[in-house]
Amino acid sequence: MSKPTPELLAHRPHSAAHAGGAAHTGGGAQPQVSSERVTDVPMTGAQALVRSLEALGVDTVFGIPGGAILPAYDPLFDSRKVRHILVRHEQGAGHAATGYAQATGRVGVCMATSGPGATNLVTPIADAYMDSVPIVAITGQVPSPAIGTDAFQEADIQGITLPITKHNYLVTTGEELPRIMAEAFHLAATGRPGPVLVDIPKDVLQAQTTFSWPPTMELPGYHPTLHPHGKQIREAARLMTTAKRPVLYVGGGVLKAGASASLRTLAEQTGLPVVTTLMARGAFPDSHKQHVGMPGMHGTVSAVYALQKSDLLIALGARFDDRVTGKLSSFAPNATVVHADIDPAEIGKNRHADVPIVGDAKHVIDELIGAVTAEHNAGRRADLSDWWSQLDDLRERYPLGYEEPPDGTLAPQYVIKRIGEIAGPDAIYCAGVGQHQMWAAQFIQYEKPGTWLNSGGAGTMGYAVPAAMGAKHGSPDTVVWAIDGDGCFQMTNQELATCALEGIPIKVAVINNGNLGMVRQWQTLFYDQRYSNTDLGTHKHRIPDFVKLAEALGCVGLRCESAADVDATIEAAMRINDQPVVIDFVVGKDAMVWPMVAAGTSNDEIMFARGVRPIFDDDDV
Repeated sequence: MSKPTPELLAHRPHSAAHAGGAAHTGGGAQPQVSSERVTDVPMTGAQALVRSLEALGVDTVFGIPGGAILPAYDPLFDSRKVRHILVRHEQGAGHAATGYAQATGRVGVCMATSGPGATNLVTPIADAYMDSVPIVAITGQVPSPAIGTDAFQEADIQGITLPITKHNYLVTTGEELPRIMAEAFHLAATGRPGPVLVDIPKDVLQAQTTFSWPPTMELPGYHPTLHPHGKQIREAARLMTTAKRPVLYVGGGVLKAGASASLRTLAEQTGLPVVTTLMARGAFPDSHKQHVGMPGMHGTVSAVYALQKSDLLIALGARFDDRVTGKLSSFAPNATVVHADIDPAEIGKNRHADVPIVGDAKHVIDELIGAVTAEHNAGRRADLSDWWSQLDDLRERYPLGYEEPPDGTLAPQYVIKRIGEIAGPDAIYCAGVGQHQMWAAQFIQYEKPGTWLNSGGAGTMGYAVPAAMGAKHGSPDTVVWAIDGDGCFQMTNQELATCALEGIPIKVAVINNGNLGMVRQWQTLFYDQRYSNTDLGTHKHRIPDFVKLAEALGCVGLRCESAADVDATIEAAMRINDQPVVIDFVVGKDAMVWPMVAAGTSNDEIMFARGVRPIFDDDDV
């Protein structure tokens, strides 16, 4: 077995969306490493693993024991610093670690055994990779002599996760465990955050070794660039003060860098319009007059066209992904692009950058503030009055809205809007994937960073409940709502049993439209209303009955079927703080998410409603 080398850190361009959550300079939260010195203390590899976790400041591990990882669970039983939360499925452990990381800004930790235990972590690892979330996944492996023999519960999890981890390790000796664990946490949390996997054979955990702390990390090839090049900053500032139709295109990297306050300063200093991507909701207050909305497939008309008709895009911690750009060749055709990102692999990956800036978003924005100040002092300031007149007109003519269902059923948009208004801007909202995710992004007002968690890049059904569990455990004094669909909810709702037993009182709103809603929407629009295999039976047969299911899992179950009862039901859930609560919101099956840019089409073809495209004046185009 070859020893992993630092050169493997760059094994693949890390093309991922950025995610929310409080974070520190350098793109992630720094591990709270113990300064206590320990030298050559005899113990087992398993004990060394747990001691390393303690020294790294880990307070929670989400996981499930099994044969190969079992030696680690014995010393974990005695730890007074690390709490283990026994989940019901390894996927739940991974998403919980992600939710914990996004809500706290710290590294999330999950643990599983070899074979199927490890492969069940693949989806949340891929999810964390795509959304740049710092987690460390610890997996047991069959004994070293059995590796490669197709032993019982053997899987090459290092090879399987090579494309979806920032780095991964196969541990070969107990002596190297402290160093590898320290490196894993450092890699996960710094630079562009991401998942790191540590695979440990059972014999390494069982064998006697010695433990020393702190270890010396061996990462000679890993040097994230935090500070941008001054010349590029000055050029960006020059463009920002001379452009006629500039836009700040804000991605989740701003949240990762903890740069929200700096972003607001820059925006107000320059007067530029701001769009926040799905992964950047909360990075800039929705209520701010310069916020023109979320861009993308289901973004606001004003945000989509601000990007499309701009002459300058200042992309901060964003990656020009397909859900924002639509048909890439027709995206913002007349825009000069300033692209700032901590990951150099993102610069120019999808769109040529006229001014490429590699650096941490907070450093980039802070230095832009200084450079723009110099431009203003020299008498150079952009006149954006015509641009703002145009954008304000678009905001007034095409606000977000929805129609009440003609059959009198409950509108899902109304439900989600009222949850946001009643729970308020201090709550954390976790969404699954699909229509409810888009409505939660559209109809809840996000005023603060770290209040919106969702699976953006991977689009993982089943994310919401376990992510909310991790977020609530990490932020116990914060109200946490999981806004889920009836399809997503049925993938991971078993983690409600974990919540009930572990004292993690999340609140779950199941937007129950009886279907796989987003798939049904596409079938309505593009497949002649041929609804192949999208009816879930939760309306026709009430299978499952979500209220009874919630009660069986140790939660309070509520149901709401009319608009008149929405507020009272939400308020009843808000009063319950000692148990998880599940509300079955039975909504209409035909509601659709608007606006919409159909996949593969240009943003110029945005639809405001079915068959309705916005009408633009000549000046708009």
